[in-house]
Amino acid sequence: MRAPLCLLLLVAHAVDMLPLNRRKKQAGTGLGGNCTGCVICSEENGCSTCQQRLFLFIRREGIRQYGKCVHDCPPGYFGVRGQEVNRCKKCGATCESCFSQDFCIQCKRRFYLYKGKCLPTCPPGTAAQQSTRECQEECELSPWGSWSPCTHNGKTCGSAWGLETRVRETGRAGREEAATCQVLSESRKCPIRRPCPGERNPNRKKGQRERRPRKDRKLDGRGDGRPRPAPA
Repeated sequence: MRAPLCLLLLVAHAVDMLPLNRRKKQAGTGLGGNCTGCVICSEENGCSTCQQRLFLFIRREGIRQYGKCVHDCPPGYFGVRGQEVNRCKKCGATCESCFSQDFCIQCKRRFYLYKGKCLPTCPPGTAAQQSTRECQEECELSPWGSWSPCTHNGKTCGSAWGLETRVRETGRAGREEAATCQVLSESRKCPIRRPCPGERNPNRKKGQRERRPRKDRKLDGRGDGRPRPAPA
């Protein structure tokens, strides 16, 4: 009778140890370290509850799913914080990445981003930017401004060829997006023929003295400055 009784006691002890082993496995590292950051974890399904500030990301493979605790949700998902569990939720079908379910940041191929939405074509009044896959509102061109002073190496005086520039602003009147419009500019060559302070006149030949204006003026053809006598 003693042998069956001892065997029965061993079986009962093993049954009592199962919940303890399961609890240890819940807080352990799991297979491949995928239980890192988990509060509850199993070898079959991975994490089901994460530590605070971490997001639970569920990866589905066929009919199986596996949970993992991450600091940031992967591309194509966005984080939603809840009272019990913070979860990673999938973006919309046309979004490559998103801020929320209703606001996309980047669209998938063949779609264009416009005000958080991914559209197959850009709406009227906008132009498709192929490089960024975004719909940019068309800008209105303003008239050209005045030419700037002619400068050469930052100076507006001397004897050289310089450049003068004018700009043409583009904007969307009355809209917040006006700051994204470009500013157009063009430059052209211009001559500088103005002496700088303290420098010799660049148009004067070397060795030539500057003529001083005469104070007297010719009153007759003799050139001596005396008045011509009145006729008798």
